[in-house]
Amino acid sequence: MESLSDTKWDVLISGTGLQNSLLALALSRSGKKILHVDENVYYGGAEAAFSLQEVDEWLEKIQGDISSKPFRNASLWKAEASDGTAGLSFSRAYTLTLSPQIIYSRSKLLSNLVSSKVYRQLEFQAVGNWWIYDGETEASLRRLPNGREDISQDKSIDNRAKRSLMKFLKFVVNYENLTETWEPHADSGLAGFLSRKFQLSPSLQSVISALTLSFEPSDQIPVKWALPRIARHLTSIGVFGPGFGAVVPKWGGAAEISQVACRAGAVGGGVYVLGTGIKTSETVTEDGEQLSKVELSNGENVKTRRIVGKNTGHDLANLKSVSKIIAVVSSPLTSLFQSSIEGSPLAAVSVLVFPSKSLPEGTAQPNPVYIMVHSSETGECPSNQCVLYATTLKSDNSKAVLEAALSALLKSTEDDEGKLLYSLYYEQEQQASYASLDLAFNDEILQAVEDQWKTIMADDNGTLEGSFMQFEDREGMNNDDDDGDEGF
Repeated sequence: MESLSDTKWDVLISGTGLQNSLLALALSRSGKKILHVDENVYYGGAEAAFSLQEVDEWLEKIQGDISSKPFRNASLWKAEASDGTAGLSFSRAYTLTLSPQIIYSRSKLLSNLVSSKVYRQLEFQAVGNWWIYDGETEASLRRLPNGREDISQDKSIDNRAKRSLMKFLKFVVNYENLTETWEPHADSGLAGFLSRKFQLSPSLQSVISALTLSFEPSDQIPVKWALPRIARHLTSIGVFGPGFGAVVPKWGGAAEISQVACRAGAVGGGVYVLGTGIKTSETVTEDGEQLSKVELSNGENVKTRRIVGKNTGHDLANLKSVSKIIAVVSSPLTSLFQSSIEGSPLAAVSVLVFPSKSLPEGTAQPNPVYIMVHSSETGECPSNQCVLYATTLKSDNSKAVLEAALSALLKSTEDDEGKLLYSLYYEQEQQASYASLDLAFNDEILQAVEDQWKTIMADDNGTLEGSFMQFEDREGMNNDDDDGDEGF
């Protein structure tokens, strides 16, 4: 095999996380010489998905390296099989993702996956029901209204509040043209804005703020940040069918997109090397051209015209950290996936929101908790089990908060037989200012990829050849063959 050092590379990409993998996809038809490396022995970076055995290996690595970023303080608990309850299945029956992001129907990512033809290698599942935990009156889950029809049928909301809520929904889907209403309050907290301008009660403020998927309490969410996210949620419902507004890729979420994108890069001639990172780099001049001379961790030295890596240049000092638990339970939690909308598909993912200070007394909960409940339809666990992905902003007691939320969830469902079989706790710090911790895919990441693509593809005059993620079918390939497994 030809040595990596024998080639003058156009681009060296370090890391196979979602952003860098999408860049590899965007460059897969460019004809450029792409070397894509990852210090990990698996694809996906912070969006990776693991079997149970692979989780054990990942955990050992995290616990053995206190400087390991972006993860830390990982610990694992497994139930002992004793009372006859069905326990964990074999390792590869599970695909547990580090990044259980949902993708809204109106996300540009979906249209780019279609125009680049790789959508054929992906299978998407519906994110259907949204629930909110009512800890004050009933300590139970109630369905979040998704639109006018849901609101009109919700008997827990009085008629006056319904009119106020309808007024807000009409406003928010057209907020970009109603700047005089919200711009004077752009930096104010969402809760106060909803109270002053729309007379919404604290309970309805919690309902609205839940749609932002913000880790902050509603009074700390800036109005200018919240409105586009609420509008994204509401305008995405019904795009692909009744009753849902978001999807997830089957078999591992964002990790599956990273795999498919890297596969496209390999088919386009890119070379992939796992278990290898960048050790050092320096600028050299060769034949009048400035290059980067890079020493890889496997001992090889390569030269490249451009490096795209995980170091974004952002100051990470003020970026957030979250606490997460990935849990497996011995129940399908069927009641959480039943749709109230006629004709809607069976949801594979339901979203549960625990507003700040909503958990039972004795649990200090300063921030909201979100739990993404994945059924076996996602391909992430065996039938009759579910995977729960719980997330909250990191605090001194965030692990206890997450455990209390999981316990409250299991107590609030109709199935009292659901037992916790597996619980992986870890903390994750934000890697860049475009919010890699988001629970929904952020199109700002896609914009960053497009900006990188333009920089790489522009000639000396700044002229671009081709369009971003716009590809024709490959000659001689049918739908099943396109972007196959070559190079892996």
